[in-house]
Amino acid sequence: MSIKKHLTVSACLLALAAQAQDGKEPVELLRQRLAERLSTKVEGAATAKPPPHAASKAAAKPAKAGATPKPVPWGYAGDLGAEHWASLAPENKTCGVGTRQSPIDIRDAIAVDLAPIAFDYRPSAFSVLDDGHTVQVNVAPGNGITVMGRRYELVEFHFHRPSEERLNGKQFDMSAHLVHKDSQGRQAIVAVLLERGADNKAQPLLQTVWANLPLEKGEALQAQAQIDLSQLLPAERGYATYMGSMTTPPCSEGVLWMVLRQPVPLTAQQIGVFSRLYPMNARPLQAGSGRLIKESQ
Repeated sequence: MSIKKHLTVSACLLALAAQAQDGKEPVELLRQRLAERLSTKVEGAATAKPPPHAASKAAAKPAKAGATPKPVPWGYAGDLGAEHWASLAPENKTCGVGTRQSPIDIRDAIAVDLAPIAFDYRPSAFSVLDDGHTVQVNVAPGNGITVMGRRYELVEFHFHRPSEERLNGKQFDMSAHLVHKDSQGRQAIVAVLLERGADNKAQPLLQTVWANLPLEKGEALQAQAQIDLSQLLPAERGYATYMGSMTTPPCSEGVLWMVLRQPVPLTAQQIGVFSRLYPMNARPLQAGSGRLIKESQ
């Protein structure tokens, strides 16, 4: 018992004794009343509500400020398929309402004297990432293209099966998208069409990429070799160009597309390697919406 409580009880006992001496109430009755009073105080203390600050301390801790939100899942089939992308997250709205979406069927293009794409590709270090939607290759800085006097730096390239874009209705076995950005963040994508050729002649760049596929999704594997993207380009580099969008969420528009018309051959075995990972990862064709399409003569 604390000193304070001991003094309080003692004072009560002295008061009882004084009352008993005055003959106001029998001592035993006063003792009973004291016991009842003390019992009531103890019960009240046990059932009293905690102060407001105590409840706030007991509440669940809020999420840490600045925590990175988990990315919204999406895919190519079922409830996560392309027809649902716009409704999966607010930032994907453009996937449903955009008027300059990709891919498209490239037909009725206007033949003009287009300046050639100036490719500045060189042997570079690289890493390979399986991001759950495709195989992506991240290349060391220093590679780029120049189009209409503007320089775009290569960021990464990745693959789709089958090809997302079509030429006059024709779809190809696969395509590679080489994603570039300029100093202001504007994007330019070169699409290389891939189709099955002779099975005894493997495409050298794909052979290097497939040899460095990571064993786990989401973990980039740094290759010990170098890669030369000029090996992926066709000999004839005529192209068609139009303004479109990214072909994956959030489907951002304002992307300059350049689709090389001559396909690059690869083997059935090379197609099969990618097919085991992603048998289908192509967005359906989007409306042309009256866009101008130009092609080199």
